[in-house]
Amino acid sequence: MTFRPLLTVIAVIASITRTPAAAADELDDVMRLRGQGQAAAAIAKADRFLAAQPKDAQMRFARASLLADLKRNAEAVTALESLTEDYPDLAEPYNNLAVLYASSGEYAKARAALEQALRLRPAYATAHENLGDVYAALAASAYANALKADPALHAVQDKLSTVRQALASGPASAAASNATPSAAPR
Repeated sequence: MTFRPLLTVIAVIASITRTPAAAADELDDVMRLRGQGQAAAAIAKADRFLAAQPKDAQMRFARASLLADLKRNAEAVTALESLTEDYPDLAEPYNNLAVLYASSGEYAKARAALEQALRLRPAYATAHENLGDVYAALAASAYANALKADPALHAVQDKLSTVRQALASGPASAAASNATPSAAPR
């Protein structure tokens, strides 16, 4: 199963939170380090910046994305939850939070986060796609449970196979693991 975090939202967040030019330079440095595969150095730079400007939404989002890159998912979840509390009108952190929830099998929480993202931004294509994947995962789980209860349900087996094939063939798997934030919104 693949879910796509949207990591190219720095400009979207900037347009809402009005980050000064100096902060944008720092963010550019963090993103450059990330692009060079130096996620740990990027986090260290982000941490230094956030020590002085702890409310900067762009840097906080970038830091949370870096934590997820490093598979420090619990820390990334905490960072994104904090971001949604401080900036409840930003849809992007809800999407990335949902990706992390889904990756740990917490599909109900993922669904709720994606629904919130879509309430905030109804035309958010990535969140729509991720919500479809969450629904498919929930369907696969329900079909598997139905088969456990009654293995003779051949139609359910066909449905389960179809859902699993759809989830396995998604082109988003590479995008989920290789996406990099940039200064342009998606």
